[in-house]
Amino acid sequence: MLLVGSPGAGKTLLARAMPGILPEMSIEESLDVTRIYSVADQLPAGTPLIKHRPFRSPHHTISHAGLVGGGNIPKPGEISLAHRGVLFLDEFPEFGTRVLEVMRQPMEDKVVTISRAKGSLTFSANFQLIAAMNPCPCGHFGDAQKACTCAPAVVTKYQKRISGPILDRIDIHIEVPRVDYEKLSGNKLGESSEAIRKRVQTARDIQNQRFANSTDIVCNADMRIGEVRQFCQLQPEGQSLMRAAMSQLNLSARAYHRILKLSRTIADLAGSEEIQSPHLAEALQYRPKIMMG
Repeated sequence: MLLVGSPGAGKTLLARAMPGILPEMSIEESLDVTRIYSVADQLPAGTPLIKHRPFRSPHHTISHAGLVGGGNIPKPGEISLAHRGVLFLDEFPEFGTRVLEVMRQPMEDKVVTISRAKGSLTFSANFQLIAAMNPCPCGHFGDAQKACTCAPAVVTKYQKRISGPILDRIDIHIEVPRVDYEKLSGNKLGESSEAIRKRVQTARDIQNQRFANSTDIVCNADMRIGEVRQFCQLQPEGQSLMRAAMSQLNLSARAYHRILKLSRTIADLAGSEEIQSPHLAEALQYRPKIMMG
């Protein structure tokens, strides 16, 4: 997920609220995560088993070895420490280009392999990426209330720091608008994390049943092309919507399968057995528009 918005709009706050709505970890997932923390020598004292999903938030000055792992004696990096949890990258374009490009393969394969002369090691890296960024260096490009002071070429250059292949691997692109005074000062309470978490847990239970016979697939995001074909079939109306979207948005084959997986999850959250047109339309809505603004 990529959150784009002006400074102070609440992007970091939203990302930090994420662990509160994630489903409980199964015992297998807990053991997986505990093993990684044990190898990295980061297991908290008196915690034999990690029961809560990790939330990692490295600073943008991190080296690529710190992010993906490495060293003379290879140790897991932040993407492995975020296994089965959330990796939050704030100020996304400020991360080094090489650092971000190294993440492409783990985002696809859900593992990272570090090769050394003595041999190679593979660490799990099945994480949920949440990235946050300003739309331009001054932060106000596209803001209705505050004018942007950046030249158009500067805005384009800033946004181009994140390559097409990385953007293609991000399923949900969301613009976070500035919050106005009335909403900030009002007494109306939103939905609690506990209520949302129950919905998420129900959707995850549906997925656990769906993949009960599979050893390495836990949720919809883990599906490979074979499972996508089996569980993400579209009705004729959905197929024509998808056909139109493929040509209009110039979607890649990867984007096509990612949209289907996302619409399957939206359908699960709605308690629907079939992927219906509104679910597919919502998933398509989250694809990146022609650059922000």
